Amino acid sequence: RITGAIEVYARSIEILAAAETPPFEVLDQVEANEELRMRYRYLDLRRRPMQRALEQRARFVTAVRNYLAGHDFIDVETPVLTKSTPEGARDYLVPSRVNPGQFYALPQSPQLFKQLLMVAGMDRYYQIARCFRDEDLRADRQPEFTQIDIEMSFVEEKQVLDTVEGMVVHGLLEGFGITVETPFPRLTYADALRRYGSDKPDTRFGLELVDISEIAKRSAFGVFSGAIAAGGTVRGLCVPGQADNYSRKAIDALTKHVGEYGAKGLAWAKITGEGVTGSIAKFFEGDAGAELISAMGASPGDLLLFVADQEPVVLRALGELRLRLGNELGLRDPKVFRLCWVTNFPLFLRDDDGGWVSANHPFTAPVDWNLEDFSDPGAIEARAYDLTMNGWELGSGSIRIHRRVLQERVFSFLGISPEEQQSRFGFLLDAFRFGAPPHGGIAIGVDRIVTLASGMDSIRDVIAFPKTARATDLMCDAPSGVSAEQLADLHIRSTAPAGG
Repeated sequence: RITGAIEVYARSIEILAAAETPPFEVLDQVEANEELRMRYRYLDLRRRPMQRALEQRARFVTAVRNYLAGHDFIDVETPVLTKSTPEGARDYLVPSRVNPGQFYALPQSPQLFKQLLMVAGMDRYYQIARCFRDEDLRADRQPEFTQIDIEMSFVEEKQVLDTVEGMVVHGLLEGFGITVETPFPRLTYADALRRYGSDKPDTRFGLELVDISEIAKRSAFGVFSGAIAAGGTVRGLCVPGQADNYSRKAIDALTKHVGEYGAKGLAWAKITGEGVTGSIAKFFEGDAGAELISAMGASPGDLLLFVADQEPVVLRALGELRLRLGNELGLRDPKVFRLCWVTNFPLFLRDDDGGWVSANHPFTAPVDWNLEDFSDPGAIEARAYDLTMNGWELGSGSIRIHRRVLQERVFSFLGISPEEQQSRFGFLLDAFRFGAPPHGGIAIGVDRIVTLASGMDSIRDVIAFPKTARATDLMCDAPSGVSAEQLADLHIRSTAPAGG
């Protein structure tokens, strides 16, 4: 410990290694930009906040291992060089030298291997797994990341959720000294969207969405009634006590914000002792105003904000607006931790081209084990669940499909032909021929949970040697070119221009 109580008198000095002046001051509160810090990451890691984050991460992972080992889980390593299978992002491919023209894929997750371990009778598996996804990056994503990977046989959702809940509570306490409220609330996917406009809700504060579509339907305000007539919805937020704190200029900034998420505008009102004032006041006078105030649960001094459009646009715009208001009003305290389960996800969602894709992955079981009718794909519920904390998704899981016939039906609905099923997933389908137990599991992102628990803003701050937002390692200068001889050994010719 640094106490200042001991003085050292040197009789001689031996230089073990010479040191140049570092490119930035190695201080706890460093002012150097992130690019410079990442280029000299070994110097950045000398700072106490960085070392503390890695120490806490190590304690957390150790606590998780101890908890799972104490609950009869077996730590099993699965391959890193494997077969390319769809997991929702692009694979990182590795060419094979001894099998020209053939490629391995780095695993996006150990999903299929842990299911095969259930077929093998391992019953309770876990792994602190390294995973790789070639996707666009942001504060909570990296091309390589670490997850707590879990699978269990002969379980229903409750057993998985209860086990993970206990593990997370233990890990947060041992790793960070954080005590969290239990049991974690459990919201359905539909309720999470309805109340918070998000399937990863930040439940540290209220400001829940309110559906006023019935009132809007009868309204003389054409924007509201027109949205309902077009099959849309009208929903709003009541911001308590903020009527006088948001000027027209500030509301214009909020309007611009929701526009970034597809909303065509933001209607607003301020509540006084006399009723409704603001942009929609003339449409909500007398009884109409009283009905609106009652529906919104508003009181004098409150600010009301509304979006009218198709439901997906309204939910996303208001969900993002809610988070912005939470930040501006100081409601998202980084020292408060609220975890929440979101359950009953849809099995399929529309993609950008209007087709159907798996909401999670194609190995997730539907609620109906005898599912044969795919005539209304959007109405099919999955036995899937997510764990969220403070508005971040920590992990996703599900009860899996363990019956070959049902798995083939889901593949076929997704447009995967029988030939492609056998080519890409034949090893899994073949395993199901020999009897697979009902099983389910989850994967929890270590980087994300450590970031939040450490009070950091980015997962790069809790990873020893992270990549930039362009998936580059500035310290090692990776990725980089390789020699013509190396490419020749791999039977590869690059089409990229030299230096590109």
